[in-house]
Amino acid sequence: MSNAIEIEAKVLIKEDDYKKLARAFPAEKHYTQTNYYIDNDERILAKEGIALRVREKEGHFEITLKTPLSHGLLEKSENITAEQFNAFKREGVFPKVDAVRLLTMLDIDVPSLRILTALTTDRMDLEYENGLLSIDRNQYSGTVDYEVEFEYNNMADAERILSDFLGKYGIPVVFSKLTKVHRAMAALENL
Repeated sequence: MSNAIEIEAKVLIKEDDYKKLARAFPAEKHYTQTNYYIDNDERILAKEGIALRVREKEGHFEITLKTPLSHGLLEKSENITAEQFNAFKREGVFPKVDAVRLLTMLDIDVPSLRILTALTTDRMDLEYENGLLSIDRNQYSGTVDYEVEFEYNNMADAERILSDFLGKYGIPVVFSKLTKVHRAMAALENL
């Protein structure tokens, strides 16, 4: 299991601004990934500020548990096989991963967890100012939104650098604290 601290600034943008950025960076790496968000019917993980997902990207699957820190999120990630993912998705058999131990320690009923919704992202990543800039088109529950994220080692600088970057393209900056999982789960509630 790998551990990382995620600190990222994010701004939701309009479709026209997304297209402007896509035209500005046509040579950057483009890929598609799908996040499958996991919780139980009572949303016990969300109530505890925890996010759990399986990400499918280029034929690989990774389960990630995110727990809040005073600054950012602690991410614990582990690769799983396609067979493990499919057994969970179809039959509810939670993968045998280190996250089970952590969830159990938090008194989470692991067998009650299931995939509630999915979000597919068409993403462009570029190295920028010693951080990672991601330009996203997200689709979930009949909704499409556009977002720019900047992952960096501290939030104040991440916000400043992202603001400067978007300013160069005349894109309004309103920082969002709503994560993809929050938006996808909220859209699910509105179906």
